[in-house]
Amino acid sequence: MLGAPRARSGGGSRVVEEGDPGRFMASFAGALSSGGSVFLADPSWRSTERAALGALAAAGDCGERGWLMIPSGGTGGAVKFARHDGWTIAAAVGGFREHFGMDRVNSVGVLPLHHVSGLMAWMRSALSGGTYLPWSWKELECGRFPPSVPGDCCLSLVPTQLQRLLASPKATEWLRGFRIVFVGGGPAWAALVEEGARLRLPLSPCYGATETAAMVAALRPEQFLAGARGCGSPLPHARIEVAGGLVRISGQSVFRGYFPEVRAGRSWTTDDLGTFSEEEGLVILGRRDDLIVTGGQKVSPAEVEAALMQSGEFDDVAVVGLEDAEWGQLVVACHPGGSREPRMSQVEASLSGLAPYKRPKRYVALSPWPRGPQGKIDRAALARLACGG
Repeated sequence: MLGAPRARSGGGSRVVEEGDPGRFMASFAGALSSGGSVFLADPSWRSTERAALGALAAAGDCGERGWLMIPSGGTGGAVKFARHDGWTIAAAVGGFREHFGMDRVNSVGVLPLHHVSGLMAWMRSALSGGTYLPWSWKELECGRFPPSVPGDCCLSLVPTQLQRLLASPKATEWLRGFRIVFVGGGPAWAALVEEGARLRLPLSPCYGATETAAMVAALRPEQFLAGARGCGSPLPHARIEVAGGLVRISGQSVFRGYFPEVRAGRSWTTDDLGTFSEEEGLVILGRRDDLIVTGGQKVSPAEVEAALMQSGEFDDVAVVGLEDAEWGQLVVACHPGGSREPRMSQVEASLSGLAPYKRPKRYVALSPWPRGPQGKIDRAALARLACGG
């Protein structure tokens, strides 16, 4: 199905739900060979998500040909599955190879394969004849690296993973051996980006979504090390515009609708706020649905989170708006429990460049910390926990 003009028809629906990369790849290959459609599932899903998956997978006819259904959303909201096929996946891989000038793509994979970022790292290698080496993030975080990494290799990380690796000189040296270290899945704060530049790491800040088969814009490492910032220019298979402040993506890798609907268009408007220019490329400012309105003023959580992270007082942080009778919403900063208390003098100094209404009115330590392995924060769970729910 993948990489071909048309997927095989018939065969009904299969669900691939494996946490171990080897078992996932074997199950995925078996599902493809049987024809029909394939639903990817997160092994950590609970009863609500599993019920939604079961209902969707049994919803009946998936169409005259097979589809690859990649989950979008999940515990932060209703489970949705973005329809992809051989055309969308092959277009994304082809654009990636052209953008970076790579014939074969070798990759070390530490992101989960049921998520689009982990899946596409494998697909780039599989469809280009390269080598894909899966590795456990927990092993990597503990300083245990793969014994043999293919030459000219790529690695994809989310910002929090990069931050943790930079705390180890050994891990930092290991990162220098890659051709490209992609950083995506969420906004990287300025201090982290500049530390990567100071250490001369081949970083590539990038942008994409489940609905676009992952990456549609990326800064090449040589541009990054020369001082460029942002998410870079569109990959050859994608067109990016900003309309009404929202990022709009067009191209052959754009999904074909959320199952069971099928959409004919090849353009999709995201909920991401951004700016774009030919000179600077794409810069993501936050998400429309995350905006906090306090006292009639709009606050972007991403802007406040970036200022908080630059204080050096947080291992991780997320900003949410909680209901408030006086202000409508209150700006609240949440951080993982169990670590040292932040020094508020340092925090306030880092926030000094923000308008007073943007600064958090409360700080809440939370455990467990609801950030998934691919770097997405579950803001609905975060708000419930911050409210004591």
